[in-house]
Amino acid sequence: MSRRHAPPLLPLLLRRHIHRSTAVHHVVPAPPDGIPSTSSPSPSPPPPPDPASARWPPSWPPSTPPLQSFTASYLREAVAAIVAAILALPAADPDPDLAPVLLAHSFPTLLAVSPLASLELLSLLRPKPHLGLAVFKFRRTLSPAATLPEFVLAISLAGRAHDPAAAAALFAEASTAYSPNQALYNALMSAYMHCGVADGCLEAFHKLEHDPRCGPPNADSYNILIALFGRSLLVDHMEATLRSLDASGQPRTIGTYNALIAGYLTAWMWEKMESVFNEMVLGNIAPDNTTYLLMLRGYAHAGMIYKMERAYEQARQHVGEVDMVHIRAMLCAYCKFQHVDRIQKIEELLQKLGPNDYRPWLAVLLIRAYAQEGLVEGMEQWIAWALERNTIVTTVQVMRSVITRYFECDAVDKLELFVRQAEEAGWKLCRSLYHCKMVMYGKKHRLPEMHGVLGEMEFFRFDRTKKTFWIMYKAYMSCGRTAEANTILGMMCKHGFGFPRSGFIQ
Repeated sequence: MSRRHAPPLLPLLLRRHIHRSTAVHHVVPAPPDGIPSTSSPSPSPPPPPDPASARWPPSWPPSTPPLQSFTASYLREAVAAIVAAILALPAADPDPDLAPVLLAHSFPTLLAVSPLASLELLSLLRPKPHLGLAVFKFRRTLSPAATLPEFVLAISLAGRAHDPAAAAALFAEASTAYSPNQALYNALMSAYMHCGVADGCLEAFHKLEHDPRCGPPNADSYNILIALFGRSLLVDHMEATLRSLDASGQPRTIGTYNALIAGYLTAWMWEKMESVFNEMVLGNIAPDNTTYLLMLRGYAHAGMIYKMERAYEQARQHVGEVDMVHIRAMLCAYCKFQHVDRIQKIEELLQKLGPNDYRPWLAVLLIRAYAQEGLVEGMEQWIAWALERNTIVTTVQVMRSVITRYFECDAVDKLELFVRQAEEAGWKLCRSLYHCKMVMYGKKHRLPEMHGVLGEMEFFRFDRTKKTFWIMYKAYMSCGRTAEANTILGMMCKHGFGFPRSGFIQ
């Protein structure tokens, strides 16, 4: 629809005598991209101003006719068309030249109509921050000059792109052109926090404290520091920053509590995580979407399945569809911790994943979970999935779960196939794999194949142990071949293992 309406936009606007020289310098400031919902959250930044409903600033020239609602809707559609065209470009170039696309869609004229076009364009490109930075690079070549809120958004994009140098350069340029404000400092702090530049974040905070043009740090400034220390597992510093926030007289916000919860979650301090959540609720601060998702992930990591399921229901009520990151966290919890009907719940969650949402570690956990539940078919399905995608199992516990399931099912041929596949795929091998094969061959009196396992052990450099000889001794005795069994006892003595004292495998 945007492609159909965008072409007549500019003539329509020009017919309404909106001149290129029109400039708005006091647009509503856009807050920095403070703390993301997946790690150390703060209040989600509000969406960019809606040109259709925004109050135009008092600096709007009285001689210029105001934008009508249908004109503003055309403006939004034109910005959306620019975003679609940018996202359709090949993603190979890390520093793309977007000037041709922006000129083709008359972005300079849109900017002359309203600076809100630039703010909305940068906001819509937050998921692709390198593209947003490329847009802003071209934007700085245009007239009028970029406003302070645009610099705030651009610094936020630099943080999302993990480019602290670009964030610092944009901050310096904005400080030279304008008198910096708290939002600009907070954007720089947030960018440094996202990039893991702790020293830069602290330095920006101290500069904000001593900059007479900005006033003292606000709650968002402290929240960014709390998130920074929480990410770094510096719980003492995080709690000290909270005390400083309280001492400053600034009230705690939802972002404060979300940052604290995220910090305790990162440190695996589940009791304090719950305590902060309860304190927030008792303090009449309503949890937001980020809060519920944090609690969901925290309970999942802690293995508190019932609380995790309750948090999942709360998140679905407030968020709607829970994202794939948290769905995978729940799957991980069900795989790691025994729970009633966990396979049924796992399969319900698996239906929510798309083809690109699976992860190698998830397939390994699912192999073990199905093996523990005695579901051989499901276990083999995930083994095949992992082998097809060259996933390598590196934990002995997973291998032992698989061989235990085959042993209990008395499926020696399936075990033989699995061991051969594991050897070829480079999975973690262990002596138990071969001992289990020997026991199962011995039970079926398939003694030549049992002896063949010894060659496999030698090839993969697994020495024969007392248990190895004892398995062979029991196999010969079960067949009534006492002479061969006594020979095995002699070999045990020769290797310094002595005679077994019991008729059971230890």
